[in-house]
Amino acid sequence: MMTKTQIGLTDKARQNVVKILNVLLADEYLLYTQTRNYHWNVVGPRFHDLHKFFEAQYEELDEIIDEVAERVRALGGNSAGSLGEFLELARNKESSGLPRDAQGMVGALLAAHEAVIRNLRADLEKTGELGDAGTNDFLTGLMEQHEKMAWMLRATLERG
Repeated sequence: MMTKTQIGLTDKARQNVVKILNVLLADEYLLYTQTRNYHWNVVGPRFHDLHKFFEAQYEELDEIIDEVAERVRALGGNSAGSLGEFLELARNKESSGLPRDAQGMVGALLAAHEAVIRNLRADLEKTGELGDAGTNDFLTGLMEQHEKMAWMLRATLERG
């Protein structure tokens, strides 16, 4: 027997927030996959440092993915969970091929994080309009994590 979720949001508001979160989940999963791909395939004189750097980032993204999926469940929804669903739902499309060099990989990841940040800002507006303060707080925290990851990528691109 399924118990009705009664957390102070209308069913329609909860369903809309679940849709927003599943799209975000897809975006996060694609970014995770892109980061993991670069971790495996980076080459060059900065291989060791970037290999470790990309690993730290994909581990953080893995935690974010789990948190987003669990937030969907906390709201009474079902989390997207297949590659097909992720590809269909994602706003940021899968990157094809590899950049030719390590700097290109860092730049591509920076652009992807910045796109997620812009999308999170739009998601915050929507969840605010739906009256979901909990998800708003959650999304703000995710945006701050992505802003930090983007800053680290940006700093990696700068010449000292």
